[in-house]
Amino acid sequence: MITLRRRTDSRRTIPGTAEPGWSELCDVLGHVLPDGAHDPPIELERLKSRVYRLRTAGASFVAKRYDPWLARRNELVLQKWLPALRLDDRAPRLVAAAAERHGTTVWHVYEDLGETALDPARPDPQQVGAVVDLIAELHLRGAGHAVVPECRHFCGSLGASFFVANIRDAIGVLEALAPPHVQATAEQGELRGRLLGHLYRLRDDLPQRVALLESLGGPDTVLHGDLWTTNTLLCHSGNGGGPVATSRLIDWDHAAVGPISYDLSTFLFRFAKPERSWILDLYRRAVARAGWKLPATQDLNTLFETAEYARYANRIIWPAVALLKDGAAWGFDQLAEVERWFNALEPALPEL
Repeated sequence: MITLRRRTDSRRTIPGTAEPGWSELCDVLGHVLPDGAHDPPIELERLKSRVYRLRTAGASFVAKRYDPWLARRNELVLQKWLPALRLDDRAPRLVAAAAERHGTTVWHVYEDLGETALDPARPDPQQVGAVVDLIAELHLRGAGHAVVPECRHFCGSLGASFFVANIRDAIGVLEALAPPHVQATAEQGELRGRLLGHLYRLRDDLPQRVALLESLGGPDTVLHGDLWTTNTLLCHSGNGGGPVATSRLIDWDHAAVGPISYDLSTFLFRFAKPERSWILDLYRRAVARAGWKLPATQDLNTLFETAEYARYANRIIWPAVALLKDGAAWGFDQLAEVERWFNALEPALPEL
């Protein structure tokens, strides 16, 4: 247990942490936490890097530390774009924000929605259906909406341009990852060559994949951008955790615009292959009510594959840059991990 000093105390710190901006965060918490006759004890739980749960009598919050530009993206999503889509109640409420005095980091304080995320190992159809309905609603309401140009301006696109840019950038940094810039072992040089082989083949396929995205990808819409099941939360109604009433999406750090295939591929690949067809059917039925018709399975597989390859290429860039700039020892380990992703990728859906 730790104790937060009230806002009348100029120290206002939470001891036992090394995070930047804690004193500014505590200034904000002094206004958010319930008042009482005595300083309430606060339980601090580290959930993951940069994310903490803060519990006190009658209140529970989640605090997350961002780079300033990423904090701004989340603020726009939660306070502007989701309300414009009438979906502001389907994401956590941003309670407060606190900027570190030198502007290097920003803390967000969110309502605590708990940790009831979808379990991809044991997918419950009712729970999955609640999440899929929300994903479909986000895509349907976003398509053609006036928020799309603004979202694209601030957050970019996850469509064809994202795919093309990441393939070309990944090739550029990998080609530079050679003497005299980097002294690699023979094994590391072979890894670099194999990854370049994957990327060269994708570069040759650029015209066909871009054409398919433009012809069958559908309208650009608002995307969550990181639809792992850990970013889906379920809210239950009734006593004892009864039927699912609503689902919510958290962690909008990668929100952008683009084709629905980008979100769907992320979500579907979290589940075992035998489960994906019925999950996609839930989405297919949800968007059919608005007249949307999904492409054939073979085309969907290509669209999903393209989204995965765009992410893989993006994940090549940053360890390669770290190797070039700083000689980061971990860079080749991460590149080896990306190669395993390339080798393991199979079609998302079974083709009859």
